[in-house]
Parts: sequence; C-alpha cells; structure tokens
Amino acid sequence: MKKKILALLLACMMVAGLAACSSGGGTQESNPPQDETQPVETAQSGGGDNTAAPAGDGTKYTIGICQQDQHPALDAATQGFKEALIEKLGEANVEFKEGNASGDTANCSTIINGFLSENVDLILANATGSLQAAHSATADIPILGTSITDYATALELEDWSGTVGGNISGTSDLAPLDQQAEMLHELFPDAQSVGLLYCSGEPNSVYQCDVIEGYLKDMGYSVSRFAFTDTNDVASVAQTACDSSDVIYIPTDNTAAKNTEAIANVVLPAGVPVVAGEEGICKGCGAVTLTISYYDIGYIAGEMACDILVNGADISTMAVKSAPEVVKKYNAANCEALNITVPDGYEAVVMD
Repeated sequence: MKKKILALLLACMMVAGLAACSSGGGTQESNPPQDETQPVETAQSGGGDNTAAPAGDGTKYTIGICQQDQHPALDAATQGFKEALIEKLGEANVEFKEGNASGDTANCSTIINGFLSENVDLILANATGSLQAAHSATADIPILGTSITDYATALELEDWSGTVGGNISGTSDLAPLDQQAEMLHELFPDAQSVGLLYCSGEPNSVYQCDVIEGYLKDMGYSVSRFAFTDTNDVASVAQTACDSSDVIYIPTDNTAAKNTEAIANVVLPAGVPVVAGEEGICKGCGAVTLTISYYDIGYIAGEMACDILVNGADISTMAVKSAPEVVKKYNAANCEALNITVPDGYEAVVMD
C-alpha cells in the first residue's frame, strides 16, 4: 500500500515539472532550433537583392533599341548588343524596349519619341535611319549607333576625326572598300564593266559607291551606277544592271539585304556575279564578300553602353569603333552555278 502511494506522488511531481517547462507561450515549438547548415540572412537597408550584379551596383537600366529594318545583319547587331549588356550587368539589371521600323524612317522617329517618353537611360540606334531620328530627337540621352557605315555622312558632319561628340558614339559596319575592290579584281581580272547596285535613299550606300568607284576606275574598269528607290523597283533595276555589267557590286545596303531573293532571281539566270558588301547579301544573292561580323559590332556597342552607364564614361569623347576583323567568304552554291573558282583564303558562307 505504501509503495502505491509513493508511486502516485512521483507521478504527480513529474506532471507538475512538465507543466512548468511548457509555460511562457510555447516558444520552443514556434521557434525550432536553426539548422546550422543553412546560411543566416543578413538584413540590408532598402530591401535590396543580396545577389550582386556582374558590374555596377545592381542598378536597373532601361535601354531603348530602335532597329531600322529586319534582316540578318541588323538582327545580329541587336543580338550582340543585348548579350553584351546582359553578360556585364546581369539579366535582372537591364530592361530592353525594342522597336523595329520595318524600313520606314518615319517609324524610327515614332519609336525614338516613345523611348523619350519612357525616359530610357540609353538608346541603341541600329542603322542610319534610326541614328538620324535619335539625333534629331534628343541631345541629352546617350545614343550609340551600330550598323552605321559612315557617321560623317549619316549626320552630315564636317572635319570628321573619328569622334561624333555630343551625346553620340557607336560602331561602324564599314569593311575596307579598297580591299573589296582588290577582291573583285582578284576574282574577275578580265571583266570590263562593273555595275554598282544600291538604294538611292540610303546615304551610306551612296557613300560606299562614291568611294569604291574611284578604286575600280583606277583598276581600269568602267563603272556605272544602278540605283533603286525602294523594294518595288529592285528587280527591274537589277535587270538593267545585269544587261550592262560583267560584275555587280552591292554595298552594305538595307533595302538590298531585304530583297536578296528578288536580286538572285535576276542575276543568277543572267550569269552575272555579285560582289557583296556583307555576308547576309552574299548569302542571298552574292558570289563573294569581304565581310565583318555584325554580331561583333553590336557586342562592342554593348560594351560601350556598359562603360557609359556603369563607369560614367563621357560619350562625347568616345571614338567610333570598327569590327575587329574582316573575312573573305563565298557562297558555294552561287559560285558553282556561275562557274567561279574561288582561290585559297576564302571561307564558305554558312547557309541557313
């Protein structure tokens, strides 16, 4: 009997002890011990993300991209620009506002004015019409051009020294025109007449024809110009050029780049080879080209943008930059169709 009473007393004491331990609001259950393997977050002022951007202080930048038209060369420049900024700033720290003018320069102005109303931090003007529209719209927001052949021609600048000044700089798509003329002579030394096929509404196309015409005449060729005004007369003007030329030269021309199929349907049946100013035109209707990489000049423009936005570089003193290299390429199918034997040192254009 005494043993039963003693056991009952001990049980009561244990219950009382447990009740005392559970007093104080049950904090042990609501706050379990922290797992020592998990990192402890440190509070930061401003509620910012703890992940640091690859460059800068994590500030988010808004970039307006106005692309004059849609074809592979300009698309590649835009891609290079965007990838450079994403790589250097981090994808979370850059927002792109993009507009494509579809070859209509009036649309460039509309797109640029939209960027101004959105208060973008920087504008990429891809091709001459976009640059001219941006230049007319703002003297305050930094503007970087790309796919611009000659800034002095595009902006009607005098005493060109390689730097635009003001709020504009960028990259050029100009391949050495003297070397393009030499390439034409290397492949077609027995030709007598060269036709220059281009859009009269593109100032930089006119500039390229002005320059290369001098080189070709010095080599002994007779040179004639065949200018179309827009997409509607490309085929008819190309036919006229074929009727009068042994070889056709097409500069880096946006209208021609959009209409390579129409040009190919004329020049290939006529048996007239095309020396192209860039790879995209060569891929569509050309035989050979001395070309730059549009992706590269877009990427370089992206690096310049990062330097301006993050490092505070003065755009007014930034010289226009060019592609790091040029490459001789040939369209294998078109060369075969035209019985052209390409010498060593040329790379085949990669077809889609």
